[in-house]
Amino acid sequence: MIYRKFQNISLSGLGLGMMRLPVVNGDDSVVDEAAAAEMIDYAYNNGINYFDTAWGYHNGNSELVAGKLLSRYPRESFYLASKFPGYDNSNMPKVKEIFEEQLKKCQTPYFDFYLFHNVYEGNIDDYLNPEFGIFDYLMEQKKNGRIKHLGFSAHGSVDVIKRFLAAYGEHMEFCQLQVNYMDWHFQEAEVKVKLMQEAGIPVWIMEPLRGGKLVRLPKDAKDVLAASGKGYSPAELGLRWLWNQSEVTCVLSGMNSIEMLEENMRIA
Repeated sequence: MIYRKFQNISLSGLGLGMMRLPVVNGDDSVVDEAAAAEMIDYAYNNGINYFDTAWGYHNGNSELVAGKLLSRYPRESFYLASKFPGYDNSNMPKVKEIFEEQLKKCQTPYFDFYLFHNVYEGNIDDYLNPEFGIFDYLMEQKKNGRIKHLGFSAHGSVDVIKRFLAAYGEHMEFCQLQVNYMDWHFQEAEVKVKLMQEAGIPVWIMEPLRGGKLVRLPKDAKDVLAASGKGYSPAELGLRWLWNQSEVTCVLSGMNSIEMLEENMRIA
């Protein structure tokens, strides 16, 4: 496992995203806990120390599974991340209620990493609206030790991210962006990464394989990859490309099988 320094801690270069855990009968709201436990055990015992969940993953059940399965390990031996669900604007007045419930669901007294979830055009005005008190409340939780590191994730445009940084950037310790070799230009990921670099904010990666699309390549793309002589699988190409970007601290992958986890960990 490769590790990257973040402040005074060492994070695994591969983090386990808990948005696409194995499920029962194709029902995203019903996590296969036995299969998830096998994956988390394997990840934890083989060097992954970063686990990423969120309020809305698996229809609200990802945090419950994270709490149940990760509570089997010493709390100080791993890093847990969750997020305030501002992707749903109706949640904006409920930051205290939601945060307290998240701690209970995750069976933890604190989050190592906590994010404003999905800053984009549809919620930037609400995120910046002081009437909701989201920023003030989260900063208070950080002061009280219930959030160790505060950051944000973003799917919005460069201009939206600039607005967020202008308001809160000096207090953001990390940023989670959708970056992969396709979105490097397609969604201006390169520009966004450079923006974070200029702001001195480390970058976490989500959708490194674009939800599996960069694994299921068309034949002509597979032929190019095969002709390279590297012997890389499509997944290995995508992950190696990201880890070769000096700005990248942690790559989060939403792995839904033990086989996928084993392959990604081998690459890492």
